[in-house]
Amino acid sequence: MRAPTPERLQFDGHCLIVLERALLAAAPDEGCALLLGARAGSTLCVQWIWPCRNMWQPSQERPQRFSLDPREQLLAQRWCRSRGLTVLGVAHSHPSSAAVPSSTDRALCVGPTLMLIRSGLPLGRAALRAWWIPDANPDRAGDCDALPHPIELLITGEASAAGAEHLGE
Repeated sequence: MRAPTPERLQFDGHCLIVLERALLAAAPDEGCALLLGARAGSTLCVQWIWPCRNMWQPSQERPQRFSLDPREQLLAQRWCRSRGLTVLGVAHSHPSSAAVPSSTDRALCVGPTLMLIRSGLPLGRAALRAWWIPDANPDRAGDCDALPHPIELLITGEASAAGAEHLGE
């Protein structure tokens, strides 16, 4: 039986600071990271950020696209298993667009999973948004109109999503 769709994403400790800095450091390219933690009922609890290098090819498209190194994903999964955690999903930045999954994001994503997006636009609290990407119908792969619609999750935690790039300075 599949776990129900989560409602919230919670950050522990300094994870939000690490995430913000890792994603912003990749600019003008899209930054990316894995979100590690555990599920507690309807809440996904992020306990670790695993920064990753954007491997998208061709490299000149990296300001609008990202791809994770499969080796980094395997290392993160092994690390999680040894600590009783799981890879909850992926975070990436949209340096010049809103924090909403693009049709490309949705087409390349294998759900069900968490997708967190940080916008580079001056949007305040809307700069960081979390999405649950449901399972796609494998019979309709490649059909963007048939992709399930992302479900936005409420972000909670010790630090607010707005202005986290200024914390710890």
